[in-house]
Amino acid sequence: MAAIEFELNDKVAVLTMNDGENRFNLPFLKAFLDALDQIEADTDARALVVTASHEKIFCNGIDLDWLAPIIKKGDRETAAHFFLTMNRLFKRILLYPMPTIAAISGHAFAGGAIMSCAFDFRFMRSDRGFFCFPEVDLGIPFLPGMIALIAKAIPQYKMEELHYTGKRATAEECADHHIITKACHVNDLMNEVLSFAKGLNKRREVIAVMKQRMYPEIVHAFDVDDPPVIASGMFYV
Repeated sequence: MAAIEFELNDKVAVLTMNDGENRFNLPFLKAFLDALDQIEADTDARALVVTASHEKIFCNGIDLDWLAPIIKKGDRETAAHFFLTMNRLFKRILLYPMPTIAAISGHAFAGGAIMSCAFDFRFMRSDRGFFCFPEVDLGIPFLPGMIALIAKAIPQYKMEELHYTGKRATAEECADHHIITKACHVNDLMNEVLSFAKGLNKRREVIAVMKQRMYPEIVHAFDVDDPPVIASGMFYV
């Protein structure tokens, strides 16, 4: 099974993350970006849905087991390339030329929660899984592009709470604060998402222009991001 796979359901491209906890490392990010390119170039999809095959995890963010040895040996070039590639994925989803929906099928932690904010819409499994930014406890302050992206999806008061406390939010709490469109039992999640996605049969070129005009500040924040400086096992902007 490939780390990233996709299939078409009518005009909806359903991309599934299959790499265990779907943690971000360079091979995973490249596979994700390649799949997005292939969907855009080789299919007639009008909407994108992203979900995960893991029974309880949507995406757990940065693969620290992969990144820590790189940091330990002082390979700043690879570490910087990783962070820039991760930002590239976030921006690619943000500006993708069709409506995008995250079907959050389990825990969305750290980079996984940040990535979900790049989507136009989010549906979340209600019977299991938390939405959480644990970076405050991990010693990884957000980069400016990440902050701008999160602010798109989460009301300021709730963003501050989640950002500074590392609190784990349930699907119901996320729905109450309009972080997600709907909380669904896992047995209903994909049916709800696909029904919604199939109603978004819009012209790609129109959606692309709308996103470019809607998110210039977020794009600028990503474009001026510098790779974090690595010191004492922590990441500093």
